[in-house]
Amino acid sequence: MIKNIKLAARKPGQKTTIIDVNGIRVGEGLVIIAGPCSVETERQTIETAIAVKNAGAHMLRGGAFKPRTSPYAFQGLGLKGLKILDKARKETGLPVVTEVVDTRDVSWVGEYADVLQIGARNMQNFSLLREAGKSGKPILLKRGMYSTLEEWLNCAEYILAEGNPNVILCERGIRTFETYTRNTLDLSMIPAVKHESHLPILIDPSHGTGILSFIEPMSLAAVAAGANGLEIEVHIDPASALSDKDQQLTVPMFESLMNKLRKLRAFMDEPEMSSALQENMDTPAGKSAVQENSAQNTAPPLPGAFSEAVD
Repeated sequence: MIKNIKLAARKPGQKTTIIDVNGIRVGEGLVIIAGPCSVETERQTIETAIAVKNAGAHMLRGGAFKPRTSPYAFQGLGLKGLKILDKARKETGLPVVTEVVDTRDVSWVGEYADVLQIGARNMQNFSLLREAGKSGKPILLKRGMYSTLEEWLNCAEYILAEGNPNVILCERGIRTFETYTRNTLDLSMIPAVKHESHLPILIDPSHGTGILSFIEPMSLAAVAAGANGLEIEVHIDPASALSDKDQQLTVPMFESLMNKLRKLRAFMDEPEMSSALQENMDTPAGKSAVQENSAQNTAPPLPGAFSEAVD
């Protein structure tokens, strides 16, 4: 049990908090937030918004402000980007999730956004957390790339302490010694958060891996582990994207992923099926079949050089 967590801590028997975002209930079922990394043009944003809605997304993500590692990289369109997101919301009805990076911007970004996102680099920007908390808007709080669970929940506590109960946690990968992926997506945080906190938890497989082909399997794994939702980057033309082009799904890729997510959820939500599987496993015949399959699937030792090298 993590100490000094008062408002974010899960009390015995307490259920996950449901956060209502214009009728979308985060913490109940599976919520999908999708859209481009950054707002680039009106056409790009609105066409992507229409596409992800048609595929089944519940909310639209898009960065109007983009804090980047390099000061020379695309930093977002600012107010113009927010106005484009507002047009996309009116066109599709999707609530908008966008990042706020400065305490001075919270109030007017909140005029355009339905959910204020606090990015990984700002997770411990305590002035920003307090100001975001005062806004009363739902806050999507991403885990810092070097942060522990205790540090992450303490940052949520800053928002909750301002009287704002609407905090959504988002795991987006942490920095480890592994360099193959952009970050190390820590799916163990899903059961850890559920054990320690009543706040809903989403997973961002786009930033969590940074590799296009990894987004689908990690999304499915996150849902199987119990995530309350996913935040996924989608672009109508990723090759032309001004940021994160290597980790943004095409529309057909996103549609395929959504179909697989529906099937996975249907399987997980089918109590009769899982109960029948368990009952079958518990019978002597079921156990015998498992043992038989295990014996059949055991591969014989490889001949030749491999076995000699092992010896």
